[in-house]
Amino acid sequence: MHSHCSWTCSTCSSRYCRYSLSCRRRRRRTTGGRRGTTEAVYVLVVLYDVKQFTSQPIKTTLSYKIYEDLNIIILNLSLYYRPLKYIQKQMLTKVFTQHLAQHAFQGHLPAAALLVQSSSRAFAKNTKLAKFDYLDPLVIEDQFTEDEKMVRDSARAYSQDRLMSRVRKAYNDESFDREIMREMGAQGFLGCTIDEYNLPGVSSVAYGLINREVERVDSGYRSALSVQSSLVMYPIYTYANKAVRDHLIPKLATGELVGCFGLTEPNHGSDPGSMESRAVDKGDHFVLNGSKTWITNSPIADVFVIWAKETKSGEIKGFVLTRDMKGITTPKIEGKHSLRASVTGMIMMDDVKVPKENILDVSGLKGPFSCLNQARFGIAWGTMGAAEFCFHAAREYTLNRKQFGKPLAQTQLMQKKMADMLTEITLGLHAVLRVSRLKDDERLAPEMVSLVKRNNCGKALQIARDARDMLGGNGIVDEYHIIRHLCNLETVNTYEGTHDIHALILGRAITGLQAFQ
Repeated sequence: MHSHCSWTCSTCSSRYCRYSLSCRRRRRRTTGGRRGTTEAVYVLVVLYDVKQFTSQPIKTTLSYKIYEDLNIIILNLSLYYRPLKYIQKQMLTKVFTQHLAQHAFQGHLPAAALLVQSSSRAFAKNTKLAKFDYLDPLVIEDQFTEDEKMVRDSARAYSQDRLMSRVRKAYNDESFDREIMREMGAQGFLGCTIDEYNLPGVSSVAYGLINREVERVDSGYRSALSVQSSLVMYPIYTYANKAVRDHLIPKLATGELVGCFGLTEPNHGSDPGSMESRAVDKGDHFVLNGSKTWITNSPIADVFVIWAKETKSGEIKGFVLTRDMKGITTPKIEGKHSLRASVTGMIMMDDVKVPKENILDVSGLKGPFSCLNQARFGIAWGTMGAAEFCFHAAREYTLNRKQFGKPLAQTQLMQKKMADMLTEITLGLHAVLRVSRLKDDERLAPEMVSLVKRNNCGKALQIARDARDMLGGNGIVDEYHIIRHLCNLETVNTYEGTHDIHALILGRAITGLQAFQ
């Protein structure tokens, strides 16, 4: 019992601590009315705020008994003083701060209330508004480790210094410089999440940041990076036998060898389960026949990760093929209006003999889908880099371009578009950052990847369209780079799971009903 805060119930004449709420007839006090209830509300509200927002531990100043009693107030008052559950705590806190000075119980504040009053002043100091930075609206920089920042900065320097200077020519000529793979290997970008074979073993966030910086320059360059890392090195490292791993991973990591991933077929894109490529077991080897299309890197590839149906079991199997195997041809797909800075082709297999030691230890669609999930979250990072480039280019252009006597950026239409761009980029980055952390914690669900891949690709494409519109006629000139990003993102929004297929994956998770076989 605290003598300074005791009271006598006018009904039962019992003495209680005014903050214990032990008496069920708490509503009445010798002073009359609901004043006691109001006092309890004030103490509850501010203490609640202190517990949520101040770094000062309450227990160090407040005795455990009173602390426990105040928790009882929180539990009981929601039933006893019903308006509390419908009033925002921010409003009640404002009421407290406005009326504490003149309120009658100020003169005999208990120790707990004094603590609350002191802590609320500290809390008020902590609510000083920070300066908003449009370059990092929600301060995502704080969420990266020092190692991740170092990797990001390295990728940014390389991309701006070595890739940006040659992307226009590569895009216009529809050519890919294979030397880029060696450069990326020298930087440690290829297969960087693997922690063996002298590879750095960085986090999924660091890998995503590399993709973001490379795609800030061009989606084609990022495609080459992600295919090599996620669709070739990952399945070989995860599913191939040790001899194959030891032979191929080091050379793929340096860019000495270039790989590709063969899943999509001329008649089967979003439905890989119906693939027509076949693998026939011949005892000590398999014979593969079939064709794959829209394969990044295939015309220059040395290593092929191929998915085909084994004729006897009907199961989908993965195979590692190499360029020196007879029966492989890889014609280039000409005339693309997208991803022109990367090379795309087909894979034609005519009685290709594959040793049994080159089969991957995985069956069914689990194999290719596990690879695709490795790549898709990297794509979700990369598209944000392309979107950021378009946003900053449009901002700079409209600030410098004057129409009707003022900068275009001073008009409401332009500012609204830029606000929408900034919002979607910020939310997209924080979403894919969360997915990457969950991936590193082994708490990732495939639907999470579908969500961020679908969202970020779609939003990046819309941002590129808006940026092109903001530049008017100049928006279609390669000097400003936006039309190149726009054309690239049309493809990125389609490959590795179309926008609509990812919607169906999410729809199945939402409803429990399968809309596709």
